[in-house]
Parts: sequence; C-alpha cells; structure tokens
Amino acid sequence: MLTIYSDDHHLHHGRSELIDGQLMPCFEMPSRADHILQRVMDRKLGPVEAPTDFGMQPIKRVHDEGFLAFFQSAWQRWAEMNVEGDILPFTWPARSLRKVKPTSLLGQFGYYSFDAGVPITAGTWQAAYSAAQVALTAQAAIQKGANSAFALCRPPGHHAAADVMGGYCYLNNAAIATQAFLDQGHKKVAIIDVDYHHGNGTQSIFYARNDVLFTSIHGHPEAEFPFFLGYDDEPGEGPGEGFNFNYPLAAGSGWNEWSAALEQACKQIAAYAPDVLVVSLGVDTFKDDPISQFKLDSPDYLAMGERLKRLGLPTLFVMEGGYAVEEIGINAVNVLEGFERV
Repeated sequence: MLTIYSDDHHLHHGRSELIDGQLMPCFEMPSRADHILQRVMDRKLGPVEAPTDFGMQPIKRVHDEGFLAFFQSAWQRWAEMNVEGDILPFTWPARSLRKVKPTSLLGQFGYYSFDAGVPITAGTWQAAYSAAQVALTAQAAIQKGANSAFALCRPPGHHAAADVMGGYCYLNNAAIATQAFLDQGHKKVAIIDVDYHHGNGTQSIFYARNDVLFTSIHGHPEAEFPFFLGYDDEPGEGPGEGFNFNYPLAAGSGWNEWSAALEQACKQIAAYAPDVLVVSLGVDTFKDDPISQFKLDSPDYLAMGERLKRLGLPTLFVMEGGYAVEEIGINAVNVLEGFERV
C-alpha cells in the first residue's frame, strides 16, 4: 500500500491545550506521525512518497474562504501584537450571544473555532495545508487506479467543519479528498469514521447531501467530546436525509460491541453502493488511549482492516486521532495490514 507523508507536520507543535480544567501539554504531538511512519517502514507496507501540491482550489471546495483567510493570516497578526506563546481562543458565540464576526484576532478565533484544542503556532497553517495535500495525493493515486492508499495526515481533520476548527483539527482532510473524488467524476462516496470521537466536522459538511454517505462509530456524545453532535437521531437533512448514520457506544465498549456497530455500518455502505470508500482512521479506540474510553486491543485492528476490505471498494485511509503514542504505529498499521492481507 502506498503511503503519502510530509515532514511539514513537525511545523505544528502546540505548547498546550485546555482540557479537564487545565492547560496541559498537547496530546496531539509530532511523535504520533513519526511512530506511524516508522511502523510503515518497519513492516515494509509499501512505498512512502511526498505529496504533490494541488494548491488551494480543492481546499476551497470544502472550506469557507473567510475561514481560510483568517487561518492563513492568524499567526502573522499575532506576531505583530508582540505577544508570546501560541494563539488559543477563549470566547465563543454561545446561545445567548450574537453570531457576529469581530474585527479583533482573538474575537475572530472564537468565531472560527469551537474549543481550545486548536493552538495556532508559527507553522500550523503550513502543516495543515500540507496534510490536505497528503490526502489529495493519496486520493489521486486511487483516482489513477490504485486499490488503496494511506494518507498519513497530521494534524488530523475530522472535527473541522467548513468554517470552524476544533478538536486538534484545522482543515478536514477526509472531506477535502472526498470532494475531490466527486469533482473528478465519482457519483457516490462513502465515509466511515472509526475514530473514538465523532467526526462532527465531516458530518456537518455533507449533512444535506446524498452524494456522500457518512457513517461514524464513536463514544456516546452524552458523555464524550464533541458532546453536541454524533447522536443516533441525526439522519441527514433535505437531500441528505437517510445518508447519515451514527453509532454511539458506551464507555468501556470492547471489540464485541464495536465490531457489531462496524457490521451495521458496512451493511449501510454496501447498500449505498459507492464508487469509493474513505476511512477516517482514528485509533484512539485503543484500550490504553489516555483520552478515550473504549477497550480495543492491537489484534482487533487487523480484524477491522479485514472487514473493511470485504466491502470490495477502492479505499483511501486518512489518519485522524490516536494518542497512545507508543502503540499508535502498531494499531494504525494493523488496520492497513489487515486490509491488505484479505
């Protein structure tokens, strides 16, 4: 399997995030991608290539231009203020406030984000831009005839909506690749998000559309981030009604419960009969993940890959979460090896 990877991800290394009432070192760190890349090479999964630069247009097909302009300019504006440290938002337009876009940098950051898990550093824009190009390059390989490809994206993307960043995610790599498939002639694309946390950004981008089927297996949002999306009564709206399927599971769920949800999602995907499958590949479902509550073990990821392969679809894997850093490479590559060995 071809892996696409860029060293630019090292340019994004936030100092801290607000979690559990504390400013803590970021769980989303460069070593995550480094461990995955090393495992890809150790297991001789296949060639590793740098991304092609497809420019801004494929990103603009998914993301709002005002949002992109803010993100691109944020660090320079911060530097001109002569303030030390990363930029973190701290005020959001809650229900009792107006949804107006302020002129100030920090006001706009609140407008274009939904949590304080998205520190912007000097290199964050370039890292996120390159991650999108990683996804687009892997997508292009499948478009040219490859049966599968792995986009080793960092930072991840599935929490980012068209005009909102959050949850470590800035640009929605999976959505950008999905839209590229559609723009290049595919009629229907299915997405399965296997990250522990609901892919709220991806759902929102395609929620009113029937050319994308979105499925997600995740911790129940009654108790888990992102809290405000990911319930099982969100079927899509307008033309998209009936094309959105969420499978929220209780904390402590292991492979038996998780694989039953996977089977349901796969049946929905098979019935939809898409041209291609995009997998938002999070491995924070692992039993020792520090910010998640599922109990999957490393061999389970092999079985996950095997089941996805039986769908018989060209498949693009896009890396999302996973914060048990020492095991992230084993678990992510197990999915890919399980897919390859069927």
